[in-house]
Formats: sequence, structure tokens, C-alpha cells
Amino acid sequence: MIRSLFQHFTFAHWQFLLLLPLLPALAWLKGRQGRKPAFLYSSLALVRGLDNASRSRAGAVLLALRWLALALFIIGLARPQLTESETSVKASGVDIVVALDLSGSMQSEDFTLNRRRVDRLVIAKDVLKKFIERRPNDRIGLVAFAGRAYIASPLTLDHDFLQANLDRLHHGMIEDSTAIGSGLSAAVNRLRDLKSKSKIVILMTDGQNNAGKITPMMAAEAAQALAVKVYTVGVGTRGVAPMPYVMFGQKMYRNVRVDIDEETLQSVSKKTGGKYYRADSTETLRAIYAEIDQLEKTDVETKKYVRRHELFLFCVLPGLVLLLAELALAHTIWRKMP
Repeated sequence: MIRSLFQHFTFAHWQFLLLLPLLPALAWLKGRQGRKPAFLYSSLALVRGLDNASRSRAGAVLLALRWLALALFIIGLARPQLTESETSVKASGVDIVVALDLSGSMQSEDFTLNRRRVDRLVIAKDVLKKFIERRPNDRIGLVAFAGRAYIASPLTLDHDFLQANLDRLHHGMIEDSTAIGSGLSAAVNRLRDLKSKSKIVILMTDGQNNAGKITPMMAAEAAQALAVKVYTVGVGTRGVAPMPYVMFGQKMYRNVRVDIDEETLQSVSKKTGGKYYRADSTETLRAIYAEIDQLEKTDVETKKYVRRHELFLFCVLPGLVLLLAELALAHTIWRKMP
């Protein structure tokens, strides 16, 4: 399940906000009614000298404080909240780990992409990217191996993260050799504790196992015990392939023998209920992934989590401060006559 975090401002009881437009109306009505006079005079002659006295704004300020406090209390009643919601997508019941060979022989340029010659790693990454895009609801992980095996990406539904880690893979980042058994073992180990309807490893290699302490068949036995299907893909043309090298600053090629241990790869797939494929061209490799893409899928239930942060105190407390300020001012420096 992939989660995306969203934050938005909401009110739990927004109906209380309908009271806010009533406040200006109440203030207007109260102003029209006026207030009872503090003193009664029998004759206007007694206060004739006060008609030029300046009018105090204290009463208006005090009323404003009270109305503002009341508005804040109403907003508090509406329970403002900052909501953090984690949306999720449905995951299929298929978990896939791709084990990708980064050995030196993957530099052989026996494939084409957009009418130009590319090496095996480039075409493998290009086809794998499109495969990932077609399976947005699968958890997919990535293992890179050469002389050793490393976890390039854990199983995830965050395919942007997965694609970014796939882009980081390049020749020479792992000591050279071909530890197929180690790569397969690392991939199977990522699936060991998962409860999935289908657990799959896609292993891509162009050579023979010549490193590591785990043989491909030992890893296949572990995969069989854990109900993991292994689809193996032998990458490379048949016969010889052009291997680039640099001489005097110029890129040149020499033909090297393509030596894929197809028998072992077939045995690994057969033992685990998978299938072996030979990818000797770009079209063949794309067709292989298209076939694997037809694997059984099933939806599983996912949950949506919502966290709410109550903000009513940020309204109620300022309202109390304004109300106390109004009372304090009314009984001290702006004290009203009884």
C-alpha cells in the first residue's frame, strides 16, 4: 500500500459558523436601541456647557473586543481541525523482485534502442521501466548483483522511488564477476516474510555463475520452499557480441563470446514453477516482459488513515484573552459610571 500525505483545514461542526453573520446584525440592533442614560436631568440647561466635549472611543473599543471574543468562541465551537489524511492505492496480490546483473559483460552492445546501438544494461533498464509503469499496483523491489548482491530498492508501491533507484544503477558500481546464486538468494530473501498470493523473482543475467558461496540451484531450492516463482531471462545475442573498449581516446569494439548458462537458468525456473526466456533482441526482451505482465493479479483490502489536530484552543484562548481584556479595561482606565 502506498500512502500520500495531504493536509487540509476543516471544521468538525461547521454549522456553528452560520452564527457569525448574525453578529454584525446583533451589533447593529444593539446600537439602534442605544443604552440607558447613567443620569437623568430635569433640564437641558444644566448640561448646556457639555455639548462641545469630545466623545470617548472607549465604549466602541470595549464593544469591539467583546464582539471579537464572541466570534472566536463561535469559531471554537465549530472545532477547526488540521487534517492529515493518508490515501492509499490498492495493491495487487503480486510481489515482484527483479534481480539485475551488473557484471562487466553487460556492457556488450548487442541491442538497439531508437535506432542506435546500446549495451545490455541500458536496454534492460529501459524495458524494466516500462514494465514497472504497466504494473502500478504491484509491490516491486530491485536487487543488483555482480560479484556480490545488493538491495537497490526494497519492495515498494512508490514506483517513482523505484525508478529513481533503477536510474542509479550503472556499470562498475559492484566488483566484477557473476554471482547469480547470490543475486537470486537476495531477491528470494526479500519475499520470505511477505504474505502474498504470488511471489515472483525476475532474474536477468548474461553469463554463468562464477562467484559467491550460494549456487543458483541452492537459491532455487529456497525459492521453491517459500513458494516463490523464478522467471529467468538470458540477455544477449547468440554467438558473439560487440564489447566496447577505448584505445587512444577512441571507442572501439571487439567480439566476445556470449556464454549464458541456459541449462542452469532453465533448471532454476523449472524447479520453482517459473519459466526461462532468451532475450537476443530488443523486441524479444519486450515480448518477454509483456508475457510476464500477464501474471495473475488480485486486489487486497487497504486502509485509509486520517489524523486530525484540534485547533479550537487557538480560537478559545485568544477569545478569553480579549474578554478578560475588555473586563479589565472596563473596570480600570475606562471604568464606566454606574
